[in-house]
Formats: sequence, structure tokens, C-alpha cells
Amino acid sequence: MKKQCYIIMLLLGIVFIPQMAHAQVDFNKRPDDDLGNVEDEFQEHFFEALKQKGIENYGRAVDALHKCLNLDSSKPVIYFELGKNYNKLKNFGAAEENLKKAIDMQPDNVWFLDELYDVYFQQDDIRNALKTIKQLVKYHPDYKEDLAALYVREEKYKQALNILDELDEEFGLSESRDAMRNDIYSITGNADDRIENLEQRIANNPNNEDNHLKLIYRYSQTGDKKNAFKAAQNLLKVKPDSKFVHLALYKFYLQDNKVEDAISSVKTVLTSPEINADAKAKVLKDFVAFVATNPEYETDLIDITSLIDGNKDAQTHSDLGQYYLKAGDKAKALSNFKEALKQSPNDFKLIKDVLLLQLDLKDYNAVITDSEQALELYPAQPILYLVNAVANNNLGAPKKAIDNLEMGLDFLIDNPSMEADFYSELSIAHKALNNISKSETFAKKAKALKAQ
Repeated sequence: MKKQCYIIMLLLGIVFIPQMAHAQVDFNKRPDDDLGNVEDEFQEHFFEALKQKGIENYGRAVDALHKCLNLDSSKPVIYFELGKNYNKLKNFGAAEENLKKAIDMQPDNVWFLDELYDVYFQQDDIRNALKTIKQLVKYHPDYKEDLAALYVREEKYKQALNILDELDEEFGLSESRDAMRNDIYSITGNADDRIENLEQRIANNPNNEDNHLKLIYRYSQTGDKKNAFKAAQNLLKVKPDSKFVHLALYKFYLQDNKVEDAISSVKTVLTSPEINADAKAKVLKDFVAFVATNPEYETDLIDITSLIDGNKDAQTHSDLGQYYLKAGDKAKALSNFKEALKQSPNDFKLIKDVLLLQLDLKDYNAVITDSEQALELYPAQPILYLVNAVANNNLGAPKKAIDNLEMGLDFLIDNPSMEADFYSELSIAHKALNNISKSETFAKKAKALKAQ
């Protein structure tokens, strides 16, 4: 809501300026009235009210203002100040009553109307808020946006859109009005109106790339692939050097099996400094998923990823790691997971992926080093004790394996499969120490859990 700044003395005008008499004054004569004293007393109470309001002591401010009224009830500013203080005290009935008195005395005073609007707004009294803001709009067009917002609250969406159209035509487009307009379209589910509005904007200003991109997105949202693709092509005609249009085009090309065109669009996206890292990561993820089902394009994937070697974020490396893992190239998968982990060293999933791949590739020394570092971050994660123990068993250090397994079991809760792995490793470790009885006991426990 629009709150107007003002200087209180402007409201008061010349209320408190003493009027100078032009007639001859006899200073030896005793005054025959106390008007001078009344004026001084009025000012004293009024400025006391302002002081109390300034320190948020609204009750005392009200008391002082009532003393002013007892002396002179003809000044609208007193009712205005009472209305503001009652508003702060959440005494909305008294606030409304006093503000209406002030407005009756000065119907065109914007500040009085604005405060009354605030009283109604705080009470969610939309009917009276609408009535008041319609008066405000006569004096300040800025209030039209508030009026549109109230129409939305009243579910009068057509009136709200009409006002937004008027404001756009008069002042140009704005983000806040666009957001309200989109909220209305979302509430009403009227995709056609939203699209029509964007098409009209493009007709009025064909060089505005943002409107073209919004139209592509809206068509895509409604599942109208044909018109979305057409809108993307129209943008290319108007702006052949557009980079953002390729965020949509690569998908259309992939869906139409125009792979070469898709690859070209993907390369444009990934090498464009204007496009943010999150958008690039999503495009690369989509292309990785495409190559996973179309492995004949793996060479293109390698070429594409080489374009951003120094620029790949943790998520991109992680996605590539998952791709290579599914493709059976564990070495490349591990390399990408490690790169991702460099950027996100506390990511537990990445830590686990790296450790399990290192185990799979029999890099046991790396498993021990990395799992011990990980345990400093996550001392209650049983998987870290388990992989450390597996590595120690394979390196011929069964005592260290047993120590880690016994510690890890303390943190294991409701995971029979992992518990079986713990007992299997304990069996291996005790057998290496020639403790056959314990080895067989743990082997039986592991077997029983696996049979469940």
C-alpha cells in the first residue's frame, strides 16, 4: 500500500502562528480573556501528542489529543492524529470514526484517505478498502495498482486486468504488475489470455526478446509443442544471435530426432557467458540422459563436455559420473565424482559414491585415507566404518578392520543388509587372525540376516 511522506507542520498550516494585532495595544491593561493561554495550552498538548506518538506511546498521545479537542474541535488534523494513534492501538472502530470526521472536514486530503484505507486494509475489510482507494485514485494514479490488487482479493479478475492494462499503457511494463497479471492467469487457469497478452506485446515490440522467451515457455507449459517451436523460430528470425532461445530449441530438436541441430544448440548454451550455470547444468544433464539411451553419440558428449572443462559445477560432474557409471566406465565415473567432491567436499552422497567406486576398483589405500577423513565429518555413519574395514581386510590388517567394524556396529540401526556385511567382514578378519570359532559365529549371523 502506498504510504505518503509528509511534514506535519504543513498539515497544521498557520494554526499555531499568533495573529498580530494592528491596533494600538495598551500593555498596562489587564487582558479581558484568556485566548492567549488557550492557544499556548493547545500547542502544548498537541506537541506532547506528537512526542508520545514518536516514542510509540500511543495511549498517552490519544489522551493529549483529546485535551486538544476540548480546547478546539475545529481542526481536522486532530482527528487525523487520533485516527493514526487508534490505528496503531488496533482500535479500528475509533480510528475509522475519527478519520471520517477529518475527511468530512477536508474531503480532498490524500493523507486522511490513505490512513483510512490502511484501517480497512488491516481489518481485511475489502469492500470499504475498495471504496476508499477509488477516492485515492482520483488524486494519485499510483494507487491504481493497489486497486487492482484489491480486485484480485475480491476475485474480480477482469476489472483487475483492465486496470493493469491501463497502467501498462500509461507507464509501460513493470515487474510487479507482470507478477500480478501472471498470478491472475494462474488462479483463473486461463492460459489463452496469458498467451494472447504475450502475443500482443510481441506485436507491439517485436525486438523484446524476453516476451518471445515467455511465449515459448507458456506454449511449452500448455503442451503446445508446435506453437512453442514456432515461437522459438520466430525469435530466431527477429534476433538470429539470441543465445537464450537455444535453451528451448535443443529440446525440440531432440524430440524431432534432429540430433545435429540439438548438438549445435547445446554447444551454444554451454559456451554462452550470458546463460547461468544452473541452466547449463540442466541442458547438459538432458543431453547426458539422451546419450545414455543413444550411446552412438558419446563422442559428441565428450566434445561437448570438453567445451566447459574448466567450468563444470559439482552437479554437472556428478551427472557425468552417473552416466559413466551406467555405461560401465568406472574409471571415468570415479574421476567425475572426485571432481564434484572437490567442489562439494561435505556432500555425503558424493563421498559414498567415491568410496564405493574406489573399493570396486581395488584402490584400498585411497579408501582408507578418504574414509578416515570422511569419519571426521560424519562419525556416526556406519557405511564409512564398513568400507574402511573392507579395505583393511584386503590389505592384510584384520585388527584394524575389527576395530572399525565394532565401532560401526554401534551406529547401525534397522539395516539388516548392511549388518550382514558387517558380520561377513568380521568373519573374514577373525579368520585371518586364526580365530576360527568367532569367524564361524559371525559367518552364521551374516547368513541368517541374508536369509531374511
